[in-house]
Amino acid sequence: MTSLPTRRTATDAGFALVEILITIVIIGILSTVTVFAVRGITDRGEEASCATDSRVLTQAADIYLGERQLDAIPPTGAANDADRFEQTLVDAGILRQVSGLYEMAADGTVSVNGQICT
Repeated sequence: MTSLPTRRTATDAGFALVEILITIVIIGILSTVTVFAVRGITDRGEEASCATDSRVLTQAADIYLGERQLDAIPPTGAANDADRFEQTLVDAGILRQVSGLYEMAADGTVSVNGQICT
């Protein structure tokens, strides 16, 4: 007496190796697309932040020069890189503190790690 092989039903079957591999590949593709999309958003956010901070520092410098009517005379800290122009603005009460990220030259250019913000 030989027994016949039992037939599997759809509810008994598990995932095949090929199905699992296809699922992993699809997840990998989706995660790659997501990473590149987020990277672009982050770069645009940093550029917008730099531009905004540049405008704020430029307006603070304009306020400083306008209050003192010193348009032609550079403020303290203009000739020496160690003495930053932001410190002059903080001492005048225009800015709250010196930025740890941005540097402002006496001519009004704002830079981050040596790269000028636009």
